[in-house]
Amino acid sequence: MQCFNFLKTMMVLFNLLIFLCGVALLAVGIWVSVDGASFLKIFGPLSSSAMQFVNVGYFLIAAGAVLLALGFLGCYGAQTENKCVLMMFFSILLIIFIAEVAAAVVALVYTTMAENFLTLLVVPAIKKDYGHQPDFSQVWNSTMEGLKCCGFTNYTDFEGSPYFMENNAFPPYCCNTNTTANSTCTMEKAKKDAVQGCFNQLLYDIRTNAVTVGGVAAGIGALELAAMIVSMYLYCNLK
Repeated sequence: MQCFNFLKTMMVLFNLLIFLCGVALLAVGIWVSVDGASFLKIFGPLSSSAMQFVNVGYFLIAAGAVLLALGFLGCYGAQTENKCVLMMFFSILLIIFIAEVAAAVVALVYTTMAENFLTLLVVPAIKKDYGHQPDFSQVWNSTMEGLKCCGFTNYTDFEGSPYFMENNAFPPYCCNTNTTANSTCTMEKAKKDAVQGCFNQLLYDIRTNAVTVGGVAAGIGALELAAMIVSMYLYCNLK
């Protein structure tokens, strides 16, 4: 009984923390969606290293909503000793865990496929919106400045974009660091300097920090497994 009560209390506290994290993510997601420019200014260029791949505001809102629901279900199920709610909590967490494992396997095994898929999504968006949509352009500028890269694959991603059509040149990040702010990054310069695309640079940074990334991922997975074990223990010991 003492073990049951201890685990019940820990379950409530743990899920209360998840609930509060969900509220925070939801608030940040709404903030980013409403005013993404100020978010970038506060957190700096590196905060947008992956922002071009997804709409971060909507992603944070979705993640916050999921954590909010999980935290509520975990707290409510443990506090009221409701078997149905505990099973729902366990099922949702199990689905998330399986999805994370599957995503990790796909990312490791099918990196080229993922790159091709993202290319089909991101490059057309660059050609359509860069130089036309301020928030989109700001995200890319911050990313290219922070990662020292150019476009998704290389400078050719900007051919036909509103920026290129207006300036008849590429963004200055597509030429080497010796290019001054007032000089023009022409096709000849961009081709000669061959600045690396942001996707490859991002992969390089991830691989360089593989131990940290792996440690964080392993920690999250361990917490999810612990939460599932505790919820199932409570479920099985409820009358």
